[in-house]
Amino acid sequence: MKKTIVRAVSTAAFLSTVYAGSAYASTHTVEKGDSLWKIATKYETTVSELKSLNNLKSDFLQVNQKIKVSADNAPSKTEATASAPISTKNYVVKSGDYLGKIAKQFNTTVTDLKSLNGLKSDMIYVGQKLKVAGKAVTTPPPPVKTPVSPPANSSATSVYTVVSGDTLSKIGLQFKMSVQELKTRNNLKSDMIYVGQKLSVTAKAPVTPPVATPAPHTPVAPPAVPVQTSDYIVKSGDTLGKISQQYKMTVQKLKELNGLKSDMIYVGQKLKVSGKNTVVTTPKPEPTIPVGEFADAFIEVAHSVMGVPYAWGGSTLNGFDCSGFIYYAANKAGYKIGRYSAEGYYSRTYYVDQPQPGDLVFFENTYKKGISHLGIYIGNNEFIHADAKKGITISNLSNPYYTAHFDGFKRFY
Repeated sequence: MKKTIVRAVSTAAFLSTVYAGSAYASTHTVEKGDSLWKIATKYETTVSELKSLNNLKSDFLQVNQKIKVSADNAPSKTEATASAPISTKNYVVKSGDYLGKIAKQFNTTVTDLKSLNGLKSDMIYVGQKLKVAGKAVTTPPPPVKTPVSPPANSSATSVYTVVSGDTLSKIGLQFKMSVQELKTRNNLKSDMIYVGQKLSVTAKAPVTPPVATPAPHTPVAPPAVPVQTSDYIVKSGDTLGKISQQYKMTVQKLKELNGLKSDMIYVGQKLKVSGKNTVVTTPKPEPTIPVGEFADAFIEVAHSVMGVPYAWGGSTLNGFDCSGFIYYAANKAGYKIGRYSAEGYYSRTYYVDQPQPGDLVFFENTYKKGISHLGIYIGNNEFIHADAKKGITISNLSNPYYTAHFDGFKRFY
Protein backbone atom coordinates (compact mmCIF):
# COMPACT_ATOMS: atom_id res chain seq x y z
CA MET A 1 0.00 0.00 0.00
CA LYS A 2 1.30 3.46 -0.94
CA LYS A 3 1.88 5.60 2.17
CA THR A 4 1.58 9.40 2.27
CA ILE A 5 4.90 10.96 3.19
CA VAL A 6 4.73 13.34 6.20
CA ARG A 7 7.34 16.13 6.54
CA ALA A 8 9.80 15.28 9.32
CA VAL A 9 12.00 17.66 11.30
CA SER A 10 14.92 17.15 8.84
CA THR A 11 14.27 18.72 5.41
CA ALA A 12 17.18 16.73 3.88
CA ALA A 13 15.65 13.41 5.01
CA PHE A 14 12.27 14.41 3.48
CA LEU A 15 13.86 15.34 0.16
CA SER A 16 15.98 12.18 -0.02
CA THR A 17 12.86 10.05 0.55
CA VAL A 18 10.38 11.74 -1.82
CA TYR A 19 12.55 13.36 -4.46
CA ALA A 20 15.56 10.96 -4.63
CA GLY A 21 17.36 11.05 -7.97
CA SER A 22 15.68 14.26 -9.14
CA ALA A 23 17.45 17.56 -9.77
CA TYR A 24 15.78 20.85 -8.82
CA ALA A 25 16.73 24.45 -9.43
CA SER A 26 18.37 26.14 -6.43
CA THR A 27 18.02 29.68 -7.80
CA HIS A 28 15.11 32.06 -8.35
CA THR A 29 14.90 34.73 -11.04
CA VAL A 30 13.48 37.94 -9.59
CA GLU A 31 10.20 39.01 -11.18
CA LYS A 32 8.30 42.29 -11.00
CA GLY A 33 6.62 42.59 -7.58
CA ASP A 34 9.02 40.15 -5.86
CA SER A 35 10.49 40.90 -2.46
CA LEU A 36 12.84 38.95 -0.20
CA TRP A 37 9.92 38.18 2.11
CA LYS A 38 7.78 36.87 -0.78
CA ILE A 39 10.63 34.70 -2.13
CA ALA A 40 11.48 33.41 1.37
CA THR A 41 7.82 32.43 1.89
CA LYS A 42 7.70 30.67 -1.48
CA TYR A 43 10.80 28.58 -0.80
CA GLU A 44 10.10 27.99 2.89
CA THR A 45 13.13 29.84 4.15
CA THR A 46 13.76 33.18 5.87
CA VAL A 47 14.80 36.63 4.65
CA SER A 48 17.91 36.39 6.84
CA GLU A 49 18.93 33.07 5.24
CA LEU A 50 18.39 34.50 1.72
CA LYS A 51 20.52 37.59 2.46
CA SER A 52 23.27 35.44 3.98
CA LEU A 53 23.21 32.94 1.05
CA ASN A 54 23.45 35.78 -1.52
CA ASN A 55 25.72 38.16 0.47
CA LEU A 56 23.01 40.88 0.30
CA LYS A 57 23.54 44.00 2.38
CA SER A 58 19.99 45.34 1.86
CA ASP A 59 16.49 44.19 0.88
CA PHE A 60 16.75 45.82 -2.56
CA LEU A 61 16.21 43.48 -5.59
CA GLN A 62 16.29 43.96 -9.36
CA VAL A 63 14.11 42.29 -12.00
CA ASN A 64 15.88 39.23 -13.60
CA GLN A 65 18.36 39.09 -10.70
CA LYS A 66 19.35 35.50 -9.83
CA ILE A 67 18.82 34.64 -6.18
CA LYS A 68 20.08 31.47 -4.52
CA VAL A 69 17.26 29.89 -2.57
CA SER A 70 18.96 26.68 -1.39
CA ALA A 71 22.48 25.57 -0.73
CA ASP A 72 21.79 21.91 -1.60
CA ASN A 73 19.48 21.94 -4.66
CA ALA A 74 16.34 21.74 -2.49
CA PRO A 75 13.07 21.62 -4.43
CA SER A 76 10.92 24.75 -4.48
CA LYS A 77 7.56 24.73 -2.74
CA THR A 78 5.89 24.96 -6.16
CA GLU A 79 7.75 21.91 -7.47
CA ALA A 80 7.07 19.94 -4.32
CA THR A 81 3.37 20.73 -4.62
CA ALA A 82 3.39 19.62 -8.25
CA SER A 83 5.12 16.34 -7.37
CA ALA A 84 2.98 15.54 -4.32
CA PRO A 85 -0.66 16.64 -4.78
CA ILE A 86 -2.32 18.14 -1.69
CA SER A 87 -5.70 16.87 -0.53
CA THR A 88 -8.22 19.71 -0.85
CA LYS A 89 -11.89 20.38 -0.24
CA ASN A 90 -14.33 23.13 -1.16
CA TYR A 91 -15.17 26.10 1.08
CA VAL A 92 -18.13 28.39 0.31
CA VAL A 93 -17.44 32.08 0.98
CA LYS A 94 -19.77 33.65 3.59
CA SER A 95 -20.66 37.25 4.35
CA GLY A 96 -17.72 38.95 6.13
CA ASP A 97 -15.09 36.55 4.73
CA TYR A 98 -11.81 37.69 3.19
CA LEU A 99 -8.74 35.73 2.06
CA GLY A 100 -6.75 36.52 5.21
CA LYS A 101 -9.58 35.25 7.45
CA ILE A 102 -10.05 32.05 5.42
CA ALA A 103 -6.27 31.42 5.27
CA LYS A 104 -6.04 31.73 9.07
CA GLN A 105 -9.05 29.43 9.49
CA PHE A 106 -7.38 26.65 7.41
CA ASN A 107 -3.82 27.27 8.67
CA THR A 108 -2.48 28.36 5.27
CA THR A 109 -1.36 31.58 3.55
CA VAL A 110 -3.12 34.05 1.26
CA THR A 111 -0.52 33.30 -1.45
CA ASP A 112 -1.26 29.55 -1.29
CA LEU A 113 -5.02 30.20 -1.41
CA LYS A 114 -4.67 32.44 -4.48
CA SER A 115 -2.31 29.95 -6.18
CA LEU A 116 -4.58 26.98 -5.41
CA ASN A 117 -7.63 28.81 -6.83
CA GLY A 118 -5.91 30.70 -9.70
CA LEU A 119 -6.89 34.09 -8.19
CA LYS A 120 -5.28 37.22 -9.67
CA SER A 121 -6.47 39.52 -6.86
CA ASP A 122 -7.71 39.38 -3.25
CA MET A 123 -11.34 39.97 -4.31
CA ILE A 124 -13.85 37.21 -3.46
CA TYR A 125 -17.65 37.17 -3.25
CA VAL A 126 -20.36 35.54 -1.12
CA GLY A 127 -21.25 32.04 -2.42
CA GLN A 128 -17.94 31.61 -4.25
CA LYS A 129 -16.41 28.12 -3.94
CA LEU A 130 -12.71 28.03 -2.97
CA LYS A 131 -10.37 25.08 -2.74
CA VAL A 132 -8.73 24.84 0.68
CA ALA A 133 -6.20 22.41 2.10
CA GLY A 134 -6.22 20.83 5.52
CA LYS A 135 -8.85 21.14 8.22
CA ALA A 136 -10.44 24.27 9.59
CA VAL A 137 -8.89 25.47 12.83
CA THR A 138 -11.68 25.30 15.38
CA THR A 139 -12.02 28.07 17.91
CA PRO A 140 -12.52 26.76 21.45
CA PRO A 141 -15.86 27.77 22.96
CA PRO A 142 -15.75 30.79 25.27
CA PRO A 143 -15.40 29.97 28.95
CA VAL A 144 -18.69 29.63 30.78
CA LYS A 145 -19.19 32.54 33.11
CA THR A 146 -20.31 31.61 36.56
CA PRO A 147 -23.23 33.81 37.51
CA VAL A 148 -22.29 36.17 40.28
CA SER A 149 -24.74 36.31 43.13
CA PRO A 150 -25.82 39.84 44.11
CA PRO A 151 -24.32 41.20 47.34
CA ALA A 152 -26.19 40.25 50.45
CA ASN A 153 -26.99 43.89 51.21
CA SER A 154 -28.31 44.76 47.71
CA SER A 155 -31.94 45.89 47.64
CA ALA A 156 -34.43 44.12 45.41
CA THR A 157 -36.42 46.54 43.30
CA SER A 158 -39.95 46.64 41.95
CA VAL A 159 -42.09 49.08 40.02
CA TYR A 160 -44.90 51.08 41.64
CA THR A 161 -47.67 52.81 39.62
CA VAL A 162 -48.77 56.18 41.02
CA VAL A 163 -52.47 56.35 41.95
CA SER A 164 -54.71 59.31 42.71
CA GLY A 165 -53.81 60.98 46.02
CA ASP A 166 -50.21 59.74 46.03
CA THR A 167 -47.26 61.94 47.00
CA LEU A 168 -43.57 61.09 47.22
CA SER A 169 -43.84 61.25 51.01
CA LYS A 170 -46.75 58.78 51.05
CA ILE A 171 -45.00 56.36 48.67
CA GLY A 172 -41.73 56.68 50.59
CA LEU A 173 -43.51 55.83 53.86
CA GLN A 174 -45.19 52.81 52.21
CA PHE A 175 -41.89 51.37 50.95
CA LYS A 176 -39.71 52.56 53.85
CA MET A 177 -37.77 55.01 51.66
CA SER A 178 -36.99 58.71 52.02
CA VAL A 179 -38.27 61.25 49.49
CA GLN A 180 -34.67 61.92 48.43
CA GLU A 181 -34.06 58.20 47.81
CA LEU A 182 -37.16 58.07 45.60
CA LYS A 183 -36.10 61.17 43.64
CA THR A 184 -32.52 59.91 43.17
CA ARG A 185 -33.61 56.40 42.08
CA ASN A 186 -36.09 57.83 39.53
CA ASN A 187 -34.04 60.89 38.39
CA LEU A 188 -36.78 63.27 39.58
CA LYS A 189 -35.91 66.98 39.64
CA SER A 190 -38.91 67.93 41.79
CA ASP A 191 -41.58 66.41 44.07
CA MET A 192 -44.19 66.47 41.27
CA ILE A 193 -45.61 63.09 40.17
CA TYR A 194 -48.69 62.15 38.13
CA VAL A 195 -51.29 59.35 38.10
CA GLY A 196 -50.11 56.34 36.09
CA GLN A 197 -46.40 57.24 36.42
CA LYS A 198 -44.09 54.24 36.97
CA LEU A 199 -41.63 54.60 39.87
CA SER A 200 -38.80 52.30 40.85
CA VAL A 201 -39.02 51.39 44.55
CA THR A 202 -37.09 49.09 46.85
CA ALA A 203 -38.39 45.64 47.80
CA LYS A 204 -42.11 45.24 48.43
CA ALA A 205 -44.58 47.27 50.41
CA PRO A 206 -44.33 46.16 54.06
CA VAL A 207 -47.17 43.93 55.13
CA THR A 208 -48.62 44.79 58.51
CA PRO A 209 -48.54 41.59 60.58
CA PRO A 210 -51.81 40.54 62.24
CA VAL A 211 -52.15 41.49 65.86
CA ALA A 212 -51.60 38.42 68.00
CA THR A 213 -54.46 37.57 70.33
CA PRO A 214 -53.21 36.76 73.83
CA ALA A 215 -53.89 33.20 75.01
CA PRO A 216 -56.54 32.67 77.69
CA HIS A 217 -55.44 33.54 81.24
CA THR A 218 -52.25 35.15 79.84
CA PRO A 219 -51.53 38.29 81.86
CA VAL A 220 -51.74 41.38 79.67
CA ALA A 221 -49.50 44.36 80.34
CA PRO A 222 -51.43 47.41 81.55
CA PRO A 223 -51.87 50.16 78.94
CA ALA A 224 -49.16 52.79 78.85
CA VAL A 225 -49.94 56.04 80.63
CA PRO A 226 -50.58 58.68 77.94
CA VAL A 227 -47.99 61.45 77.76
CA GLN A 228 -49.27 64.82 78.87
CA THR A 229 -49.00 67.25 75.98
CA SER A 230 -49.73 70.87 75.26
CA ASP A 231 -50.00 72.94 72.11
CA TYR A 232 -47.29 75.21 70.80
CA ILE A 233 -47.79 77.82 68.04
CA VAL A 234 -44.83 78.06 65.64
CA LYS A 235 -43.33 81.56 65.47
CA SER A 236 -41.11 83.21 62.90
CA GLY A 237 -37.56 81.87 63.26
CA ASP A 238 -38.61 78.61 64.92
CA THR A 239 -37.08 75.26 63.94
CA LEU A 240 -37.77 71.76 65.26
CA GLY A 241 -34.36 71.79 66.93
CA LYS A 242 -35.09 75.06 68.71
CA ILE A 243 -38.55 73.92 69.89
CA SER A 244 -37.33 70.47 71.03
CA GLN A 245 -34.52 72.10 73.05
CA GLN A 246 -37.02 74.51 74.59
CA TYR A 247 -39.23 71.62 75.76
CA LYS A 248 -36.39 69.16 76.53
CA MET A 249 -37.45 66.77 73.76
CA THR A 250 -35.61 65.17 70.88
CA VAL A 251 -36.40 66.25 67.31
CA GLN A 252 -37.39 62.65 66.50
CA LYS A 253 -39.85 62.55 69.43
CA LEU A 254 -41.32 65.89 68.34
CA LYS A 255 -41.80 64.60 64.77
CA GLU A 256 -43.38 61.33 66.01
CA LEU A 257 -45.74 63.20 68.32
CA ASN A 258 -46.95 65.38 65.43
CA GLY A 259 -46.77 62.82 62.58
CA LEU A 260 -44.22 64.92 60.71
CA LYS A 261 -42.42 63.32 57.74
CA SER A 262 -39.87 66.12 57.34
CA ASP A 263 -38.32 68.96 59.36
CA MET A 264 -40.48 71.59 57.58
CA ILE A 265 -42.78 73.72 59.75
CA TYR A 266 -44.53 77.04 59.14
CA VAL A 267 -45.55 80.11 61.11
CA GLY A 268 -48.89 79.63 62.88
CA GLN A 269 -48.67 75.81 62.81
CA LYS A 270 -49.86 74.04 65.99
CA LEU A 271 -47.47 71.44 67.39
CA LYS A 272 -47.99 69.04 70.28
CA VAL A 273 -45.16 69.23 72.82
CA SER A 274 -44.50 67.34 76.05
CA GLY A 275 -43.00 68.66 79.24
CA LYS A 276 -42.76 72.26 80.31
CA ASN A 277 -41.35 75.24 78.52
CA THR A 278 -37.90 75.95 79.93
CA VAL A 279 -38.11 79.56 78.71
CA VAL A 280 -40.97 81.67 79.96
CA THR A 281 -42.19 83.49 76.87
CA THR A 282 -45.51 84.80 75.78
CA PRO A 283 -45.80 83.82 72.15
CA LYS A 284 -47.36 86.56 70.08
CA PRO A 285 -49.62 85.00 67.49
CA GLU A 286 -49.00 86.37 64.02
CA PRO A 287 -51.97 87.51 61.95
CA THR A 288 -53.08 84.90 59.45
CA ILE A 289 -55.73 84.81 56.76
CA PRO A 290 -57.97 81.72 56.47
CA VAL A 291 -56.55 79.68 53.59
CA GLY A 292 -59.92 79.01 51.93
CA GLU A 293 -61.12 82.60 52.12
CA PHE A 294 -57.84 84.04 50.85
CA ALA A 295 -57.45 81.39 48.12
CA ASP A 296 -60.90 82.19 46.67
CA ALA A 297 -60.23 85.92 46.66
CA PHE A 298 -56.68 85.40 45.31
CA ILE A 299 -57.95 83.42 42.30
CA GLU A 300 -60.89 85.81 41.71
CA VAL A 301 -58.53 88.81 41.47
CA ALA A 302 -56.22 86.83 39.18
CA HIS A 303 -59.10 86.05 36.80
CA SER A 304 -60.20 89.68 36.80
CA VAL A 305 -56.94 90.83 35.16
CA MET A 306 -56.83 88.19 32.42
CA GLY A 307 -55.33 89.61 29.25
CA VAL A 308 -53.42 92.50 30.88
CA PRO A 309 -50.16 92.74 28.87
CA TYR A 310 -46.75 91.71 30.13
CA ALA A 311 -44.43 94.47 31.37
CA TRP A 312 -41.03 93.87 32.92
CA GLY A 313 -41.16 95.03 36.55
CA GLY A 314 -44.84 95.93 36.17
CA SER A 315 -47.28 95.52 39.05
CA THR A 316 -50.27 97.61 37.90
CA LEU A 317 -53.12 97.23 35.43
CA ASN A 318 -50.86 98.87 32.83
CA GLY A 319 -48.79 95.66 32.77
CA PHE A 320 -47.47 92.85 34.98
CA ASP A 321 -44.43 90.63 35.19
CA CYS A 322 -44.77 87.30 37.07
CA SER A 323 -43.85 88.62 40.54
CA GLY A 324 -45.73 91.93 40.06
CA PHE A 325 -48.85 89.93 39.23
CA ILE A 326 -48.56 87.95 42.51
CA TYR A 327 -47.99 91.18 44.47
CA TYR A 328 -51.08 92.81 42.96
CA ALA A 329 -53.41 89.80 43.34
CA ALA A 330 -52.32 88.93 46.93
CA ASN A 331 -52.75 92.49 48.24
CA LYS A 332 -56.09 92.92 46.49
CA ALA A 333 -57.22 89.63 48.09
CA GLY A 334 -56.38 90.96 51.57
CA TYR A 335 -52.92 89.44 52.14
CA LYS A 336 -50.60 92.41 52.67
CA ILE A 337 -47.17 91.53 51.38
CA GLY A 338 -44.25 93.45 49.90
CA ARG A 339 -43.18 93.62 46.25
CA TYR A 340 -40.54 90.90 45.82
CA SER A 341 -38.93 88.96 43.00
CA ALA A 342 -39.85 85.33 42.26
CA GLU A 343 -37.01 84.28 44.58
CA GLY A 344 -38.36 86.64 47.28
CA TYR A 345 -41.78 84.97 47.24
CA TYR A 346 -40.07 81.58 47.14
CA SER A 347 -38.37 82.29 50.50
CA ARG A 348 -41.67 83.46 52.05
CA THR A 349 -43.57 80.25 51.31
CA TYR A 350 -43.36 76.58 52.32
CA TYR A 351 -43.68 73.41 50.23
CA VAL A 352 -46.95 71.44 50.08
CA ASP A 353 -47.30 67.86 48.82
CA GLN A 354 -50.98 68.17 47.87
CA PRO A 355 -51.56 71.56 46.22
CA GLN A 356 -54.85 73.41 46.60
CA PRO A 357 -56.25 76.17 44.38
CA GLY A 358 -54.67 79.41 45.57
CA ASP A 359 -51.23 77.89 46.19
CA LEU A 360 -48.21 79.17 44.28
CA VAL A 361 -46.37 77.14 41.64
CA PHE A 362 -42.66 77.87 41.08
CA PHE A 363 -40.37 77.24 38.11
CA GLU A 364 -36.59 77.29 37.83
CA ASN A 365 -33.94 77.95 35.17
CA THR A 366 -36.28 79.70 32.69
CA TYR A 367 -34.59 82.95 31.65
CA LYS A 368 -31.93 82.70 34.36
CA LYS A 369 -30.49 80.09 36.72
CA GLY A 370 -32.47 79.27 39.87
CA ILE A 371 -36.06 80.22 40.78
CA SER A 372 -37.15 82.56 37.99
CA HIS A 373 -40.94 82.30 37.43
CA LEU A 374 -44.15 81.68 39.39
CA GLY A 375 -47.92 81.61 39.04
CA ILE A 376 -51.16 80.84 40.92
CA TYR A 377 -52.38 77.23 40.89
CA ILE A 378 -56.14 77.03 40.07
CA GLY A 379 -56.62 73.22 40.02
CA ASN A 380 -56.90 70.63 37.24
CA ASN A 381 -53.15 70.95 36.60
CA GLU A 382 -53.60 74.60 35.47
CA PHE A 383 -52.17 77.90 36.71
CA ILE A 384 -52.54 81.64 35.99
CA HIS A 385 -49.37 83.64 35.37
CA ALA A 386 -47.84 86.55 33.47
CA ASP A 387 -46.64 85.19 30.13
CA ALA A 388 -44.05 87.28 28.26
CA LYS A 389 -46.03 86.98 24.99
CA LYS A 390 -49.67 86.54 26.06
CA GLY A 391 -49.79 88.64 29.23
CA ILE A 392 -51.96 87.28 32.07
CA THR A 393 -53.06 83.86 30.82
CA ILE A 394 -53.80 80.28 31.91
CA SER A 395 -51.32 77.47 31.14
CA ASN A 396 -51.19 73.73 31.83
CA LEU A 397 -48.43 72.04 33.82
CA SER A 398 -48.39 69.14 31.36
CA ASN A 399 -46.87 71.49 28.76
CA PRO A 400 -43.36 70.05 28.17
CA TYR A 401 -41.74 73.43 28.81
CA TYR A 402 -43.33 73.88 32.23
CA THR A 403 -42.83 70.21 33.14
CA ALA A 404 -39.10 70.57 32.41
CA HIS A 405 -38.75 73.70 34.58
CA PHE A 406 -41.21 72.80 37.37
CA ASP A 407 -39.84 73.20 40.92
CA GLY A 408 -42.85 72.64 43.21
CA PHE A 409 -46.02 73.93 44.90
CA LYS A 410 -45.72 76.29 47.88
CA ARG A 411 -48.06 78.22 50.20
CA PHE A 412 -47.71 81.60 51.94
CA TYR A 413 -46.68 81.48 55.60
